[in-house]
Amino acid sequence: MSVIALTLGNYTVNKSKKFSLIDSSFTGSGAKVAIQPFLVTTKKDVILLDTGINLNQGEVPPVCQRLKDENVEADQVTKVLISHLHKDHIDGLGYFSEGKFISSFPQATIYIQQRELDFALAKEGNPSYRPEMLEQLALLPNVTLLNDNEGEITDEISYQVSGGHTPNHQVFWIKENEEITFYGADNLPQRNYLKFQVAFKNDFDGRKALEARQKWEEEGKQQQWTVLLYHDMENPIIKF
Repeated sequence: MSVIALTLGNYTVNKSKKFSLIDSSFTGSGAKVAIQPFLVTTKKDVILLDTGINLNQGEVPPVCQRLKDENVEADQVTKVLISHLHKDHIDGLGYFSEGKFISSFPQATIYIQQRELDFALAKEGNPSYRPEMLEQLALLPNVTLLNDNEGEITDEISYQVSGGHTPNHQVFWIKENEEITFYGADNLPQRNYLKFQVAFKNDFDGRKALEARQKWEEEGKQQQWTVLLYHDMENPIIKF
């Protein structure tokens, strides 16, 4: 199994959920986070875990260029696993050109939690979501809507609705031979979330997210998981 962090850059995000790329000319403020989808390649699949942000919706998403940097074309991706539908996690799924939505991964099966989509579509005016994109996602022929609380996508890929960060946030395990890779998305976005055992106020249910992290850390250490940290600016991939 190969795992690569497709780092799109470091950003600040303010209370209005406006993301700004930190570069040499940046003078703003806000919480600092990395944004980095993950490319996981097994013998059977080329898997993308979330798809990053795209500040300019009229351009091809940055994740597509990052894939090319790794000598992977977007149409080689076979599965896209979406943890939740905040814009910094799904922008890379497509973009708008002359009013038409262009899918970034037409050859892949895209896995989204049905209840997460229903919740997001109902959050009109919430700056964490892009309603115009959400409406298009529901129409894509290659989207598979998951309805169960947990299950197997293949014999290598399993998922679980964890809740926590959003009501129907989901996490994923990818297993090949003796290796286990775990993606906790925004319930475990940074290594510091393990160090500071607190319920974060930016989560829908911070207590539930905390309890899940504690359980994952215990299980992960026993089974020696590789853990993927979507927003960690220093250590995107760690080993329990």
